[in-house]
Amino acid sequence: MIVYRDAHPDEAVAVRAIYVESFTDTFGHLYSPANYAIFMAGQDAPRWRAEIADPAFAVHVAADGAHLLGFAKLGPPSMPFDPGDRTAIELRQLYVRPETKGTGVGKDLMAWTVAEARRRGAQDLWLSVFTENQRARQFYERYGFVEVMPYQFMVGDQADEDIICKLALD
Repeated sequence: MIVYRDAHPDEAVAVRAIYVESFTDTFGHLYSPANYAIFMAGQDAPRWRAEIADPAFAVHVAADGAHLLGFAKLGPPSMPFDPGDRTAIELRQLYVRPETKGTGVGKDLMAWTVAEARRRGAQDLWLSVFTENQRARQFYERYGFVEVMPYQFMVGDQADEDIICKLALD
């Protein structure tokens, strides 16, 4: 039985492991070992622990017993977009284990993301998605996200072409 709940700071290593596994499975082939190592060095467990503990962030997990299946992380805006006079929050990550894709866990985590963004008073929910990640782009389009602008997502010294997207919540 899958249970959805807020992450605890002591789960930082397990949440990070989902991130690393999913990121590597989806994008790892795109990067040199040096760029990949530089990027992952910035994704260490203390950073994850600090963000999970920080009330400016919200991290929600899907668990099957003690086994984490996926997570969604909201946080303050970090990308170069102009929210104008609207209150914004950013979906920093939504990842599920590769074997969990297509089971509805991502859909459930996205429903939590939208509800939590609204609960926090956000008028707009922002995210970025890799231009070549068609599965993710279609997933976000189903929720009403619209493309706003291109974005250079850096992995080491490699710039990937992402798209910043927005969902109006009101």
